[in-house]
Amino acid sequence: MNKNQGNFSGQLGFVLAAAGSAVGLGNIWRFPYLAARDGGGLFLLVYLILLLTFGFTLLTADICIGRKTKESSVRAYMAMKPGWGFLGVLTFLVPAIIMTYYTVIGGWILKYMTVYVSGSGLSAAQDGYFGKFITSPVAPLVFMLIFLGLTAYIVYNGVEKGIERSSRLIMPILILVIMGISFFALTLSYTDANGVTRTGMQGLAKYLIPNFDGLTVRGFLQILMDAMSQLFFSLSIAMGIMITYGSYVKDDVDLNRSIGHIEIFDTGVAFLAGLMIIPAIFVYSGMEGMAAGPSLMFVSLPKVFNAMGMTGIIVGFVFFVMAGLAALTSCVSVMEALTADCISFFHTSRKKVTIVLFVLYAVLSTIVCRGYNALYMELPLPNGSKAQILDLMDYISCSFLMPLVALLSSILIGWILTPKWVTDEMEKNGEHFGRKKLFIFMIRYVCPLVLLILFLQSTGIC
Repeated sequence: MNKNQGNFSGQLGFVLAAAGSAVGLGNIWRFPYLAARDGGGLFLLVYLILLLTFGFTLLTADICIGRKTKESSVRAYMAMKPGWGFLGVLTFLVPAIIMTYYTVIGGWILKYMTVYVSGSGLSAAQDGYFGKFITSPVAPLVFMLIFLGLTAYIVYNGVEKGIERSSRLIMPILILVIMGISFFALTLSYTDANGVTRTGMQGLAKYLIPNFDGLTVRGFLQILMDAMSQLFFSLSIAMGIMITYGSYVKDDVDLNRSIGHIEIFDTGVAFLAGLMIIPAIFVYSGMEGMAAGPSLMFVSLPKVFNAMGMTGIIVGFVFFVMAGLAALTSCVSVMEALTADCISFFHTSRKKVTIVLFVLYAVLSTIVCRGYNALYMELPLPNGSKAQILDLMDYISCSFLMPLVALLSSILIGWILTPKWVTDEMEKNGEHFGRKKLFIFMIRYVCPLVLLILFLQSTGIC
C-alpha cells in the first residue's frame, strides 16, 4: 500500500464518502430522465431488482478487491491474478473518460446556481437559454474550470482531511434538501390554459405505476440496458472508484453493514430525486415535459420553477445548490480514483498528481465544452442515436467499457479465483455474510451471462 494513500477514519467515514460517490449526477441528473422516459414505475421496478442482485454483487466485489489487495484498480488486478493487469487498465479508462464530461455538466449546474442566486431565474426559463449558454465560446469554460478547481482542491487535501471531511458535511445537507423538495413537489397543483388541472399526486402515480403501453422485447432490453448503465454510473462500480475507496477501508470495518448502508443511500436518493423532479415536471408541463431527456434538469425544470412564481426562485436556487453538491461529491470520487492509480503507478506525491490532473482535464474538458460550438459534430452510435463529443464520451464509458469491465471481473472472480476469494474478505473478522449464496450464484452464473448480452446489445452486435 502506497504511503501517500491514506485511510478513512472508520466505517462512518467510508460509508459517507462511498455514498457521496454513489449519490451524484447519476441520481440527480440521470435517474429522473431515464425513469420518465422508460415508463416510470417499470424502470423503477427493473432498477430495484438489478440493484439488489447485480448492484450488490458488483459493489461487494469491487470493495473487497480494494480492501484485500490494498491497491488502486490498476495494480489491484495485477495482484489478484498475473496476466489480468489489462483489466485494471480498462477500469482506469472509465473514470479517465467520465472526468472529461463530468466537470462540464458540473459547470452547467454551477452556472444555474449563479442565475438563481442573482434572482434571474426567469431568464433560465426562456426558450433557448440552455442552448445559448452551452454554445457560448467562453461561459461554459469558465464555470467548468471553477468546478474542476473545487474538485481538485478536495482531492489535493487527501482522504481523511479532504474527501471524508467534505462528505461528512455535504451528505446530511444533501439528504435533507432532497427530502424537502420531494415532499414539496407532491403538494403542487396547476391548471393549464385548457382548464386541465394536474397535481403532484397524479405525477407521483406516473412515477410509481409501471407503464407497459407499447412495450416490445427490444424496448424492454433498452430499459434493461438503461437501468444497468444507470446502476454502474450511480453506484460507481466497474470504474475503479469503489476499488480505490475499498483500499482505504481498515480491516476492522464490517463490510456487510457498510455495503448495506451504501445501497440504502443510493436507492433512497435516486428514488427521492425522481420524486422531486418527475411530479413537478408533470404538474406544469404534462407528459410532454417528462420526455425532455438529458436536458430535463436544464430546460424543463427552470420552466417549472418559473411557473411557481416567487417560490420557484427559492426552490430553484436550493435545487441547484443541492445538485451542485451532489455533482461535486461524485466528481471528487472520479478524480480520486485517477489520483490513486497515478500515485501507485508513478510513485509520486498526491499533490503533484492532483495538479497534473487538473491541468490535463482543464484541456480535455475544454474540448468537450467546445463540442457544442467550434467542434460541433453529429456522430452515429451503434444504438442508432446521434452524438456530440459529450454523448460519445458517455457512451464509451457507460455503455461500452463499464459492461465489459464488469463482465471480465465477474469471470475472474466467479471462475478463475472462485467466489471464496471475496466471501473470505466479507467474513474476515468473523462477520456473517448473510447474502453469501446470492453473491456466489450471481457472480458465477447470472452476471457473466446477462452482462455479455447487454454488452453485445450496447455495441449493436445483437
